[in-house]
Amino acid sequence: MPNNNFQNLINGEKPVLVDFSAEWCGPCKMMAPILKELKLAVKESVTIIKIDVDKNPAAAQAYQVQGVPTLIVFQKGQILWRKSGVTSAKELQQIIQHKTTVSF
Repeated sequence: MPNNNFQNLINGEKPVLVDFSAEWCGPCKMMAPILKELKLAVKESVTIIKIDVDKNPAAAQAYQVQGVPTLIVFQKGQILWRKSGVTSAKELQQIIQHKTTVSF
């Protein structure tokens, strides 16, 4: 099971975008600049974290992450959206705006 800090984070009011990735994954490396761009757009309204599935297999298993990158948006402990594969910052921003109770 994922650790308590992770559980506390995803159970909060603030939306959390989790990027499940791996060091050896090419598409995962493409997500880094996309997530930086997203962070500039959403500022502090969304928490963005990266979880290495090789270093945190319990977290990957708990959320049935089969492939990387897998992006999951959590809020109040609920999965609001998930997708595997590279996703643009603009699409992620729109998803966060439409799926969560946050405004930028």
